[in-house]
Amino acid sequence: MELEGQAAIVTGAGRGIGRAIALELASLGANIAVAELDAATAERTAEEVRALGRQAVAIGTNVTQRGDLDTMVARTLQELGRIDVLVNNAGIYRAAPALEISEEHWDAVMDINARALFFASQAVLPHMVRAKRGNIISLASMAGKIGTTSSLAYAASKAAVISITRSLALSFAADGIRANCVCPGFVQTDMWTQVEQGVAGVLNTSVEEVNRQRLAQIPLGRWEQPEDVARVVGFLASSASAYITGEAVNVSGGLVMH
Repeated sequence: MELEGQAAIVTGAGRGIGRAIALELASLGANIAVAELDAATAERTAEEVRALGRQAVAIGTNVTQRGDLDTMVARTLQELGRIDVLVNNAGIYRAAPALEISEEHWDAVMDINARALFFASQAVLPHMVRAKRGNIISLASMAGKIGTTSSLAYAASKAAVISITRSLALSFAADGIRANCVCPGFVQTDMWTQVEQGVAGVLNTSVEEVNRQRLAQIPLGRWEQPEDVARVVGFLASSASAYITGEAVNVSGGLVMH
């Protein structure tokens, strides 16, 4: 129980990678605040956390609204008594050729994937600074490290996650706070279904062909699962990674090695 007695907020934890992270941190002993736009899925994940013997609170949260982020922090402190870990997982994906990206497309992706991540971190940081401890772990993507012909705005937002992570790590290291991010590859989730449909549309090909090409690119030869990401987040949340901060850790099956 590496995280026994600690409390973690996981945004977008109602399904997919966020749900897997919430359950992984709970299995390590943490109590979990499930911050999720959809209240029903938030409560489902919270029930799964409770089934593991941990406390859980489901908090309906629109991460693009600063008022919701402040409420998320206040309820976590009220219900769980502390905040040790923030996992910035909430995010969206949209595909479009570069010349077809609208201002609405750009703003929606940046607002959720980058802006909201920063302000969620800003909301918890005063409490972590006072406690002289804390851990912020964010979900970037291998897309933040490579070029793309189908999802420029998404890739730019994930590069921003890496940059924000490094700046937070430098800014708060003296306060006992670490900041890292993980860069997944092709993860089989509900969101991946959206990704493959979007990419297939941009490339004017079939979903089946997109999947065939993607799988052929993965050196380890299999699709990534949410639990593959969650286990790395658990490591970064634990004392086993106590001397790691400011890193963007690839969890891509060998797709990206830098």
